[in-house]
This record gives sequence, structure tokens and C-alpha cells, in this order.
Amino acid sequence: MATAEDYAKMSDSEKKKEDWMNSKWRPMMGWIYMGTCFFDFVLFPVLWSLLQASLKQPVTQWQPLTLQGAGLYHIAMGAVLGLAAWGRTQEKLNGANNGGISTPMGGGSTFGASTAGGFGASTPSSFGSTGSATSFGGSGMGSVPRTTSSFGAPAVAAGGLAAGGAVATAMPMVSRPMPSRPPIDEDMPPLD
Repeated sequence: MATAEDYAKMSDSEKKKEDWMNSKWRPMMGWIYMGTCFFDFVLFPVLWSLLQASLKQPVTQWQPLTLQGAGLYHIAMGAVLGLAAWGRTQEKLNGANNGGISTPMGGGSTFGASTAGGFGASTPSSFGSTGSATSFGGSGMGSVPRTTSSFGAPAVAAGGLAAGGAVATAMPMVSRPMPSRPPIDEDMPPLD
């Protein structure tokens, strides 16, 4: 038990440290799952075969214990580890850290900060192309479609229901009606 004198001598980072169980349970769950898989899929099958061979019995296949009951153990551990990783990511994004480690200059994380390249980037695309100024030809997720369309069709009106018009689509507008039957050989141009 730390006395008031010992507590006063502690640094701020030591005062903020969590209990080892609070800070290490996620990696511990990962190690436990990895150990369980190693034993059930690698070590026990080898030992099972050696035991049967040493007892001069016919060698049968090992039935993994964790796959009994439709593999519910692996489904549950996947959920626990997945949610734990997602939760820790959220903690880091919100500024929580282990052991009172100071955050970098400028405050919180750089998650979601604008970087060159990627979906919806405003820099010229890589690979030396001279096409659109944004990646994949769009202005980013959730943006209004571009006003130019492909295949020489007229431009698609941007706006949508919020602007009082029809919903904008990325489909090119067709100037002639669609045929009522599938194409036949007579509809096709002759091959050279």
C-alpha cells in the first residue's frame, strides 16, 4: 500500500496507470485463443496419433474439441477479440491511452485526416494517368455525382430530391427507347 508520501513522489504517468488486468486483458485473450488453437489443431492430434501407435491400436483421426457444437467456441472468441480490438481503437481515437503516455503534439489522433491519395482524394491519381482529378473518378463517398457522363450521353442533372428535382443517377441517359426483344443477328453490324 502506497503512503501519501510515496504517492506524492510518483510521476503523473505512474498515477494514471491502470491495473494490469484492465490494460492487458485484450492481449491475454488473444494469447489464450492462439494457445487453444495450437493445442487443439497441432499438439493434441500429434500426441493422439503417437499414443495410439505406441499402444498398437489402429490410428484414428483426432476430433478437435473446439469444433464440437458447430465451432461455437471459435465464433464466440472471434466476437470477443473483434469487439475488443474495435473497442480499443475507439478508445485510442477518443484519446485514451495505456499508462498515461502523453499524446503527440497537436492533441488527438490523426485518424480521418486528409492525406494524399485514396478514395475521394483531390490530388491527381497515381500511375501517371491524366484522367479525373480525384481517385476512382468521384468526389468521395456521399458526394453528388459528377455532371459529365460517359459514353457521350448528355450530362446527368445533379441535385436529387433535396434540391426539388429527380434523383440523380450515374446511369447515362438514353436517347432512344430500349428494345422490346433481345437482339438478333440482323441487328448486329457486319464483321469485317
